Amino acid sequence: MLPFNTVEEAATFMGRNLTVAETLWFNYSAKKSDYYLYCHNILFLFLTFSVVPLPLVLVEMMRSLGFDKYKIQPKVNLSLSEMFQCYKDVMRMFVLVVGPLQLVSYPSIKMIGIRTGLPLPSLWEIVAQLTVYFMIEDYTNYWIHRFLHGKWGYEKIHWVHHEYTAPIGFAAPYAHWLEILILGIPSFLGPAIAPGHMITFWLWIAFRQIEAIETHSGYEFPWTPTRFIPFYGGADYHDYHHYVGGQSQSNFASVFTYCDYIYGTDKGYRYHKKVLKKLKEGSKIGGAENGSSYYYPTQDLKSE
Repeated sequence: MLPFNTVEEAATFMGRNLTVAETLWFNYSAKKSDYYLYCHNILFLFLTFSVVPLPLVLVEMMRSLGFDKYKIQPKVNLSLSEMFQCYKDVMRMFVLVVGPLQLVSYPSIKMIGIRTGLPLPSLWEIVAQLTVYFMIEDYTNYWIHRFLHGKWGYEKIHWVHHEYTAPIGFAAPYAHWLEILILGIPSFLGPAIAPGHMITFWLWIAFRQIEAIETHSGYEFPWTPTRFIPFYGGADYHDYHHYVGGQSQSNFASVFTYCDYIYGTDKGYRYHKKVLKKLKEGSKIGGAENGSSYYYPTQDLKSE
């Protein structure tokens, strides 16, 4: 809740006129508690998981209209009812785990210093902090993900997420309840190390989930803007990890590829891409000629 009753009081405090964005923020947040503002995360998560995957559902239903060539595993077909079942399973976990966790985690947000007042952060400040958050989350998530592919971690927890060997957008948060709690730690570390404004925190939560949905989309579109982000993994990169499944010791990264490269856990994927390239240059085997199909020789798994 802002300690000002009017825009004029806020302007006097800051020694300048409020920007348009700050005026809008004042009008919306001045009389709302910090806890109420923080709980907006629940709404944003619900909207993100409900709305963002919908275009992917339409694409899956219209593959015969030319979208099939962008499908990474084109032999896999999911019905509308199967995709909706995945959504229901995710929403059940959201109601039982994610929502309550958001409600009780507010003290940690206050402790690390996420602010709700004025002035608002600049665009460059937001971009810089979001970049830091993605880097920190990516590095810590990498090691947790590797742990979850150990014998105990996979058999007890991570196998749930790998039920979808050909991932879809709705399956991005489809996981064991304990995995959801564990992977909340990397998401929290960035804001804890470099705390910013609540708006930046909202954006971080939304963008991270949108990124997860995109990498689980099952489609590699040539117009995807993330293709221009250096070291970004993307859908094809993560789809390989799901295809190999429990045997996979490759492509653990959640966002970027540098950890897999540095620690040598992308060798299977790079071997796989080399094989596909040779197949394209030579004879047309299976469906590999369209650039989207997978072809996995036995050596691929052994090379990991």
